[in-house]
Amino acid sequence: MAGSQIQSEIDFEAEGRQTGYLRVPHSVHRSAYGWIPVPVTMIRNGAGPTLIVTAGVHGDEYEGQIAVADLAHRLRPAEIRGRLILLPMLNAPACEAGLRVSPLDDGNLNRLYPGDPLGTPSQMIAHYHETVLLPMADYAVDLHSGGTSLHYPATLLYGPAHSPGEKAGLRLLRDAFDLPYAWVFTGGGGRASTARTAMGAANRAGVINVMVELGGAGRICPEVLALTERGLRRILHAVGMLPGYAPDARRGTRALHAKGTVPAHDAGLFEPLKGLADPVSEGEVVARIHRPDTPDAMPVAVTSPFGGIVLALRPMAQVRRGDALFQIAADIP
Repeated sequence: MAGSQIQSEIDFEAEGRQTGYLRVPHSVHRSAYGWIPVPVTMIRNGAGPTLIVTAGVHGDEYEGQIAVADLAHRLRPAEIRGRLILLPMLNAPACEAGLRVSPLDDGNLNRLYPGDPLGTPSQMIAHYHETVLLPMADYAVDLHSGGTSLHYPATLLYGPAHSPGEKAGLRLLRDAFDLPYAWVFTGGGGRASTARTAMGAANRAGVINVMVELGGAGRICPEVLALTERGLRRILHAVGMLPGYAPDARRGTRALHAKGTVPAHDAGLFEPLKGLADPVSEGEVVARIHRPDTPDAMPVAVTSPFGGIVLALRPMAQVRRGDALFQIAADIP
């Protein structure tokens, strides 16, 4: 496969702090030799691990974009040991449009890895991330949220370990981020991963990595943003990159397995009867879908096929058949 067509304004081997763009070539009517700017900051100071933090893989997920940009503004080389690479808007066209997918190619970046160096803009970004950036890293953190159509509590996601070193590294990141919930995958991962996600790309590169879901609903939750900014600094300290930081006491994380989603089977207006983290019994009525356009139509009861707790909730009232209303998770026994 051909090498990446993306050019970096950053010298990833240089010391100090640099800001600039990854230049994604994009020839269009208004700009024959144009390029898409993907913002990047690198801070490097001597020997130490490399941590890559990404946000904006989906453009309507905002908490991570703010947290990564804030870290890029505030940290200075003298404060850290090693190399920190920060990408607050990895799918920059989607972020600028406030959309889950890129308006340029309808690309859902988190379903396109390992990408294509000669493909669409989203495919080129996926390829560069997997083949150029991630091989530099010891650790990676990918920040997401529920976007416009879902809302999560602050939740860490990670897969199974495939070696004692990976197990220790994942435990280190989990305890350092110290979010209220963790969604633990039971399979996959490792260098043989076939997942077309950023997490799959990091696994194939042998990088110890976690993903997070941070709020959503198309807005900024101040409490979740504060947890995110706290967690990133705690991770930097835990991996030995922020020695001067004094972390507060760990609060603890509730580990969960996802059971599945509860979909809408009817179009109408969604009335949830459960909130985030509420307990749910199998077969329990968790919502009603109303049809005010049909005078004699009674609300349709929505039951959960799973027992557990509500891990994610649709914040939008209008629903169509097939929309996810809830995600249900249960404690790991």
